[in-house]
Amino acid sequence: MPAYTNNPLCFVADSAVHGRGLFARDDIPVGTWIGHYESVEVEHNGMHVLWVEAGKEDEWSGHDGINELRFLNHDNRPNGEMDGLELYALRKIRAGEEITIDYGEAFTQA
Repeated sequence: MPAYTNNPLCFVADSAVHGRGLFARDDIPVGTWIGHYESVEVEHNGMHVLWVEAGKEDEWSGHDGINELRFLNHDNRPNGEMDGLELYALRKIRAGEEITIDYGEAFTQA
């Protein structure tokens, strides 16, 4: 399994939320670009697939993560936000804090 140590802002470790998670190495200021969700485009859902709007209304594309950002877990009050395949800090994230995103309506209603 890869070490997932290429991102200077975050690291992968065991999560209290689910399985493994993404954590801040140091304090991350609000608005900071944390990283790009490196991925392979796919048509079917999976454990590390991020769905992003594909341009047209109600059209989505799946991206199976291949870097450390694949370990982002869901939180209803996230500290991170995806803009397409780019991850940004929604608020100050403290060193050692898990970085989370909101998976969206479909996830919370499931």
